[in-house]
Amino acid sequence: MNQLDSATDNYTAQDAVLVLEDGQVYIGEPYGAVGATRGEIVFSTAMTGYQETLTDPSYDRQIVVQTFPHIGDTGVNPSDPESSRIWVAGYVVRDPSVNVSNWRATGSLDDALVNNGIVGISHIDTRKLVRHLRTAGVMRAGIFSGDALLDGQGEPRSIDALLDDVRQTPQMKGMSLYDEVSTKERYVVEPAGAFEGKEPVATVAAVDLGIKAMTPQRLAERGCRVVVLPSTTTFEEIEQLNPDGVFFSNGPGDPEQADDMVAMLREVLSSGYPFFGICFGNQLLGRALGFGTYKLKFGHRGINQPVKDVTTGKVEVTAHNHGFAVDAPLGQTVDAPYQDGAFGKVFVSHVDLNDDVVEGLQCVDIPAFSVQYHPEAAAGPHDAAYLFDRFVAMMNDANAKNAKEESTNAQA
Repeated sequence: MNQLDSATDNYTAQDAVLVLEDGQVYIGEPYGAVGATRGEIVFSTAMTGYQETLTDPSYDRQIVVQTFPHIGDTGVNPSDPESSRIWVAGYVVRDPSVNVSNWRATGSLDDALVNNGIVGISHIDTRKLVRHLRTAGVMRAGIFSGDALLDGQGEPRSIDALLDDVRQTPQMKGMSLYDEVSTKERYVVEPAGAFEGKEPVATVAAVDLGIKAMTPQRLAERGCRVVVLPSTTTFEEIEQLNPDGVFFSNGPGDPEQADDMVAMLREVLSSGYPFFGICFGNQLLGRALGFGTYKLKFGHRGINQPVKDVTTGKVEVTAHNHGFAVDAPLGQTVDAPYQDGAFGKVFVSHVDLNDDVVEGLQCVDIPAFSVQYHPEAAAGPHDAAYLFDRFVAMMNDANAKNAKEESTNAQA
């Protein structure tokens, strides 16, 4: 690996070049597809689960750096993807495996990246790169290889020219991306496991803002029928389903650019539907309650993040993928700021132990809660799976309360 200044063009079309918007340059080898890609460069601290990472729609428009040096050992298989395609804009690894060794593998990671057109770079000092991103913060970057490194005369392009390309890439802050990754048609995930073939325990309207496949699966395993809806769904369409609860998924982009989803969520909360949100859904609940959101310096991405559930005092190891967070007060129950407390009281239910970032919200007076991390957690850990049980219990409690009120009204 070489780190160059902007005046040096010490590479050929056989190399791959990573250019950061602050001028840092890394030269390595092409990995995956050859060409050019640009996006926000972020890093994931997961030691496993790279296939789930690559297919997480929340990574849309992002170049992902793996901090774990050896990637690709177990190849790829058709069972582990979290969506129908690879979503990352680019991929950065230190030492890609030259062999695939796993009984479930049906191909190599390198081939999967090529087949999906994902431009990557390997054999650079990812430790140095990640330390820089932790200090300077995540930023825009580009990976260039093959013909993308050459000008019209077949000569190597200057680093300054590549840097200009990078700096023309839109910033993640201010971008609205959930419509880009959402399903275009609704679909249904029926009860599974011990509940397969049985009447559903509850029906959940799940708004897809970048949903991971394991999320409706976790609800289905608890007896729920999950109707997954496009991001363009209206509140009236949700009402027509007569759901027992409403779920907002994870997703990419800036939550400040989701006013329409915030408005719809306020209708959901005002109508009394039990609500559960994950990741982007947590940020939208925060906004619906009247809190602000902000961009983290380098975000949380990986499957080894410690979070404390303040309602139980337990510490969970959790899976994260977020660059934005909710700005809400820790350690106190407050009136939700929206319309002078129209939604009652709320408190921060989960806190990241690394940096005190808000990782969950719990409403006191309405049936709504959310977490910033991923309790579905493919490829693990599963410490937070109990949150799906909480949501099912919340829906059951709401149904029992409604049934009691209807009975009382009938008797009156």
